[in-house]
Amino acid sequence: MNINIITLFPEIFLALNSGLLGQAIERKDIVINIVNLRDYSMNEYGQVDDKPYGGGEGMVLMAEPLERSIQSIPSDKRGNIVNLSPQGEKLSQSKAQELSKLDNLTIIAGRYEGIDERIINQYVDEEISIGDFVLSGGEFAALTLIDVCARFIPGVIGNNKSVELDSFSAGLLKGPVFTRPEKYNNEPVPEILLSGNHALIQEWKDEQSLLRTLERRPELLNNIKLTKKQKKLLED
Repeated sequence: MNINIITLFPEIFLALNSGLLGQAIERKDIVINIVNLRDYSMNEYGQVDDKPYGGGEGMVLMAEPLERSIQSIPSDKRGNIVNLSPQGEKLSQSKAQELSKLDNLTIIAGRYEGIDERIINQYVDEEISIGDFVLSGGEFAALTLIDVCARFIPGVIGNNKSVELDSFSAGLLKGPVFTRPEKYNNEPVPEILLSGNHALIQEWKDEQSLLRTLERRPELLNNIKLTKKQKKLLED
C-alpha cells in the first residue's frame, strides 16, 4: 500500500519507523510518501494559510498550496484523497479494513481552522474523523488512521488471526486477558483458562466479550445480529 501524507510537520511521522509499522515500511509492505505543504507555499515566507473570509477565529489552509501539493503526487499514486476532519465519518474497524484494500491513499493532515472548502469540493473523496474531539492538527489523526489500516495489510501483523479477534472486528469488545503469574496480588487467573479445555475456554471468552460490551459499550449491541445463545446470556 502506498500512503501519501500532506503535512506541515513531516517530523511527526518519524514515529512510523517504530515497531511493526517500521518493519512493514522496511519490507515495503507499506510505502510512505511525505509531502511537505510548506514546499508549495505562496511566497518566500512559506505562507500556506490566511484569515477566513467573513471573519472568525484562527487561520485556514489556503487552496492553492494544497492543490499544488496534491498535484505533485503522480495521478496514478494518489488513490482516494482523505481529509481528516471532526466533520467526517467516524473511523471504525470496518472503515479501516475497507481503506486497507486500496493500493494508494492520500491523507491531508490539516491544521488551524481547517482547509479551504474548495479543496474538499474539488479533490477530497471523503472526510474521516477519529473521534468527537479536536486535535491541534491532523498529524496525530493521520498516524492513527495509518496504524489502524496497516493492521489489515497482509504481512504487517505476524499473526493475522489476532486481527480477526481484535475488539470491534466482530462488533464486540474483546474480553479480559491474563498472563503469568497465575496469582497476582491475591487475584488468581480464572480457572477455566488453566483447564486445557479449548472448547470451554472459547465459550468463556465469547461470553466475556459479550458481557464486557454490555457493561462498557452497550450501544454496540444494536449493530450486530445476536445469536439465540447470546440473547439468552444477556437476558440472564
